[in-house]
Amino acid sequence: MAAPALVALAHGSRDPRSAATIKALVDEVRALRPDLRIEPAFLDLSRPSFTTVVDRLVKAGFDEIVVVPLLLTEAFHAKVDVPSAVAAATERHPGLQIRATSVLGLEAQFLEVLDVRMREALRAARARELDAMVLAAAGSSDPLANQSVARLGRVWGARHKLPVTAAFASASPPTTGEAVRAFRAEGRRHIAVASLFLAPGFLPNRAAELALEAGAIAVSEPLGAHPEVARTVLARYAVGAVELVPV
Repeated sequence: MAAPALVALAHGSRDPRSAATIKALVDEVRALRPDLRIEPAFLDLSRPSFTTVVDRLVKAGFDEIVVVPLLLTEAFHAKVDVPSAVAAATERHPGLQIRATSVLGLEAQFLEVLDVRMREALRAARARELDAMVLAAAGSSDPLANQSVARLGRVWGARHKLPVTAAFASASPPTTGEAVRAFRAEGRRHIAVASLFLAPGFLPNRAAELALEAGAIAVSEPLGAHPEVARTVLARYAVGAVELVPV
């Protein structure tokens, strides 16, 4: 009996770098588990769609699928879009067992990835000194999602003994520009911004643009196809696969 297929479900973006990054992340996951059928899919704006991927897997003979939402917070997409997509697929394919796991979330090990991306950005900017950091995320109308970003920022700042402010590209203040200007008003001049996004796209671009306009010395790239992210995808899959087993 084949193991359940894994669908890594991302939001999608008009920026072609986003889909390329998600597919590179899926390649990292496949390298760790070459025995699994693993497919990328997107809720919107990018291809292949979730519908297309599920249909393809059913045609290939899979009757169990674990969906891992490639999202960093439990906000609207996780609470509404993903369950709706899974429900539609289940209705379209009677007998198909689909389990959507929890989102990737803001795991402590992602701080290691943030550090890697920040070191890359600082080297590119030839910057050797920091006296504050901004943790930039998408932002949500759900205050709990924003609070989780702020909490991760505090943990990250404690590790580096630097002040860290969470900032958001949409839905909630402050923007990255406002966060950078607030630090500059305190007399801090060496401020870097970490991109707490999974892949490039409109929101990370906007966050970077506002930060640099406000005087940030460097802005890191999104988390991307890092092995720690791939391992988290597989950890979520493992839980989902167990939940598919009848009790």
